[in-house]
Amino acid sequence: MGQILIVDDEPDILELLSITIKRMGLTCITAETITQATTILEQNPIQLCLTDMRLPDGSGLDFVSHISKNFSNIPVVMITAYGSTDVAIKAMKAGAFDFLSKPVDLEKLRSIIKNALRLGTTATNIEPEQALPNILGNSDALLRLKSQISKVARSHAPVFIHGESGSGKELVARGIHQAGPRTSEPFIAVNCGAIPSELMESEFFGHKKGAFTGAHSNKEGFFQAAHGGTLFLDEVADLPLVMQVKLLRAIQENTVRPVGSEKEISVDVRILSASHKDLQKEVQDKNFREDLFYRLDVINLQVPPLRERTSDIPLLAQHILSKLSKSFGLPLIHLSQAASDALDDYRFPGNIRELENILQRAITLSEGGAIEAEDLNLKATTQTPTLIHKLSPEPNNTELKHELKHGQSLEDYLEDIERTMITKALEECRWNKTAAAEKLGMSFRSIRYRLKKLNID
Repeated sequence: MGQILIVDDEPDILELLSITIKRMGLTCITAETITQATTILEQNPIQLCLTDMRLPDGSGLDFVSHISKNFSNIPVVMITAYGSTDVAIKAMKAGAFDFLSKPVDLEKLRSIIKNALRLGTTATNIEPEQALPNILGNSDALLRLKSQISKVARSHAPVFIHGESGSGKELVARGIHQAGPRTSEPFIAVNCGAIPSELMESEFFGHKKGAFTGAHSNKEGFFQAAHGGTLFLDEVADLPLVMQVKLLRAIQENTVRPVGSEKEISVDVRILSASHKDLQKEVQDKNFREDLFYRLDVINLQVPPLRERTSDIPLLAQHILSKLSKSFGLPLIHLSQAASDALDDYRFPGNIRELENILQRAITLSEGGAIEAEDLNLKATTQTPTLIHKLSPEPNNTELKHELKHGQSLEDYLEDIERTMITKALEECRWNKTAAAEKLGMSFRSIRYRLKKLNID
């Protein structure tokens, strides 16, 4: 079993940390300089390193970077002066697992040591593909993201996840939790934009019985529920400024005070947050506190939109169809080549969430166990030209000319064209839906769906 390395040039700190560690049933070894510590690292099996920020022969930040580069399996905890938030953030960006402020809080020290040592019992040496089975895809953009997730999972540093709506930000947050030392503890996801402002403090920090009208019993908040694990703040940019102040204090002090209580409760959570908004711009526009921004955006992960990882679409579609087929109690439904090609050409403004919705709808429209291109019913921006080509092979067909009306959206404009085309086909086929569907190159179920969507009687 490895030892814990303590690096500090203050004898009192070395003694305090050594005694605490030994009382936990662990062994430790001490050093007063970076030179001594480097020699110890090279000659001894070290499980964890605690290092001061200022050392006689160099900076603790440089030492953190050295360990991160040359002994990446060893978590490092930086010991900083009280209130040195900037230094703590720099340390975690350099690769530190966590930080401790002086005077050292022994309860927090024990908690950090336990969390750091759990890294040795989690899948830290597993390839990202094995550690993150729910994040599907092999595109360069996604492989890069998986690698980043595996690295940040080894830290306690707050992570801000930025990406478009529907791109999978919560899945990334869950991946960080599952690949890290807190995987066996709670993962609490909170949609910050969905909580009424008057209930926010109670929801986040809990309340005591009788604290307000309707508080019939004690209730724990999100922080208490996530104790020991991870708290994921989705759409964090939607928090009102008043709540941002209270959230900042809870993160800084690692304590919360339930509404109606006079006592504060210690909490140990890792904070992950996400938004589709640009937080820096929100800070510039005075919608988001700058001090909270720097607390949350210690490490920044960018989730690529689906249009930047189109090579992953077949794998994602296959996974989604397998899941949907099973939930509907149907034999496995697959995509025709034409449907696959249509998905490849589509831009997916709604990302993976939109792909799921498209495939769920397509299953209800498909016939014969295969989804055809027309069953996908992609937005008019991509679908209408296909219908025009099928309906109007003759160059002299001028009856479908339309003009964009003032104030009309492009989608409404294209729906008007589609409505005209389908109506024309129905009239030519004497309102025989089966014949009109065949003329338009779509299934009967698909034309029935379009008739309802476009309000055609």
